[in-house]
Amino acid sequence: MQSTGIVRRPAAERRRDTLERLVTERDIWVSTAHPDHGPHQVPLWFLWDGRAVWMCTGATSATARNIREEPRVRLALPDTFDVVLLQGEAEWFLDRDVPADAAEAFAARFGWDPRAEEGSFLYVRVVPKSVRAWRGEPELRGRVIMRDGTWLDEWPSGP
Repeated sequence: MQSTGIVRRPAAERRRDTLERLVTERDIWVSTAHPDHGPHQVPLWFLWDGRAVWMCTGATSATARNIREEPRVRLALPDTFDVVLLQGEAEWFLDRDVPADAAEAFAARFGWDPRAEEGSFLYVRVVPKSVRAWRGEPELRGRVIMRDGTWLDEWPSGP
């Protein structure tokens, strides 16, 4: 069997790399579901505020409809080799009710302020409850780097 050259990163490095990507990446895949309409997945711009992911979508979009009905979501950064998956519950705010600091940070990052648009928008905030991160097969073991909202310093022992 040929080696891929991938070196398994320690948990602290994996966490640091994940946090760096959350600050620098622009797009995130958002997966939602609705009891009547089933699963839905879209890419959205996002902002990481150091604790939560902030996104914005049209107030009448399928994503907005799903989040209002079922707040559990999964998020994924758009790289199939350097995988980062987040899971949590979405909290939503109409554009007129969003905390000003979050809306202003979003507008500053993207040069677009949904509050100034004609239609109504929904801001979505997700505080991750779990985060998985891995680069290739050598990192599958230990890929959970956050559990129950707490960053893990060490991997659980065992297989």
